[in-house]
Amino acid sequence: MGTSSSDSSATPRNGLLKAAVACFAVGVVAVVAIFLTPVLTDGTPGLVLYLLTLAWPLGFALAIAFALRSGRRARNGDRT
Repeated sequence: MGTSSSDSSATPRNGLLKAAVACFAVGVVAVVAIFLTPVLTDGTPGLVLYLLTLAWPLGFALAIAFALRSGRRARNGDRT
């Protein structure tokens, strides 16, 4: 009985982790693309790539939020 309620509460938290990983990956790929653009072409990277790099720290912040929330949940579970 208790496992079904903990499974339903764990689903949004896993969503936070997935969003963090996705944002982090998008940011890393954008940074790599910024460095590869002048090497592969004669042009400069566009504004879109620079804006996409902002996903890297956003993903990092979401990952920290996920870690804090999951740590708090584990600590509350130890008390009961």
